[in-house]
Amino acid sequence: MKISQAIYAGSSTRVSRKPGRKLPEFAFIGRSNVGKSSLINMLCGKSRLALTSATPGKTKVVNHFLVNDKWYLVDLPGYGYAKMSNKGREELTAVISDYILNSQEMVMLFVLVDSRYEITARDLDFISNLGQNRIPFGIVFTKCDKMGPNALKAVIDKDCEILSASWEQLPPMFTTSSRTAAGKEEILNYIDTILASL
Repeated sequence: MKISQAIYAGSSTRVSRKPGRKLPEFAFIGRSNVGKSSLINMLCGKSRLALTSATPGKTKVVNHFLVNDKWYLVDLPGYGYAKMSNKGREELTAVISDYILNSQEMVMLFVLVDSRYEITARDLDFISNLGQNRIPFGIVFTKCDKMGPNALKAVIDKDCEILSASWEQLPPMFTTSSRTAAGKEEILNYIDTILASL
């Protein structure tokens, strides 16, 4: 798939207020500062479609981007940001949960994991909740250019081992780099395959 057009379509904190066109939605989420906005910009070939920040926890709403006038790429707030009040975390959790559980147009959720570190307990809890709620998801390892191929393979192999303890079948997995555009074609082709099956 080639993305020829990607435009901002709106922001919301509740599913009832998201853009009105009923199109397939592919959402992206991960821990704060995992590189989500950079990945979205890389996939769409735009440097400032999703705003990036060095400050974790910047995204606090659900952002919809209309792609090729056929589907939405959805940028969700990051989870697991510690430097936030309890009330702030509860509000953010409510925004995320409302979208994931209630958006009937969401066909796939991509969970981003920083490839430089072993998958965290927070990631595992989040993924476990997706399974309990029968939410289709894949895992995207980000920042894969930050380490050598052997070290990268070792971390991903370890993560797969950890996940295998809870999952009989592992979800689709992608290795990516926003800097080198690694993984772009694989993710877009995967999305294209899902769209063709709808």
